[in-house]
Amino acid sequence: MLKKCIENVRSKVPLVHNITNYVTVNDVANVLLACGASPIMSDDLEDVEEITSICGGLNINIGTLNKNTISSMFLAGKKANKLGHKVLLDPVGVGASKLRTDTAVNLMKEIKFSTIRGNISEIKTLALGNGSTKGVDADVADAVTEASLDNAVAFVKTFAKKTGCIIAVTGAIDLVSNGDKCYVIRNGRTEMSKITGTGCQLSAIMTAFLIANPDNELEAAAAAVCAMGLAGEIGWSNMQPSDGNSTYRNRIIDAIYNMDGETLEKGAKYEVR
Repeated sequence: MLKKCIENVRSKVPLVHNITNYVTVNDVANVLLACGASPIMSDDLEDVEEITSICGGLNINIGTLNKNTISSMFLAGKKANKLGHKVLLDPVGVGASKLRTDTAVNLMKEIKFSTIRGNISEIKTLALGNGSTKGVDADVADAVTEASLDNAVAFVKTFAKKTGCIIAVTGAIDLVSNGDKCYVIRNGRTEMSKITGTGCQLSAIMTAFLIANPDNELEAAAAAVCAMGLAGEIGWSNMQPSDGNSTYRNRIIDAIYNMDGETLEKGAKYEVR
């Protein structure tokens, strides 16, 4: 099934509208091209509804909020809902400030999301309506470990049922659930945390996978997580002694570019609970 998910992205070339943060916008565009999708970036109030209308899905990332983009997120999200498009929320840094938390909570109230993807601290904050994070990174106390895995799976399933959308928690162990089933994914490298934007890139890829696989949304979301983690493993295996995190970022994108269905199917490390 994972093989078919990435193959569908490459054959259908989904157009993804991104309202994302300016720290990682270039990497988001490049990784979408690498996976076979097509990116478009638009966050102006007078532009977003029209742009969303020509796309198959919308990726909303709150990493660098301002008053103009917040209004654009609501406009684009409601337009995407009206058109029946896939909409993903990446609540970057929610819990780090009142503005981020209030914005994410209100977006969830007014927009129907297909998927919400974040680290465990961000997802817990959304579930509670308040909380705290270590900047844009997960709090160590929240980390999903083998010891806390059963509780984490139960939490993600419960929140997915409550929201009626797929919840994807990414970290050392990734969890992707629709409320009934939960993919437990163990692809990736710890070194990926030293690169700005791997989560932002994943959210964009996941949106593309959702658009291209409308009848298999859970598997599509899980396939995207596996693909990004596997790209981290492949990229790291190609690192040279003098390479650093900038080169690693490029090697991850290159690994996505060169990934086919067979590679993903063979390299994906997951179980379903």
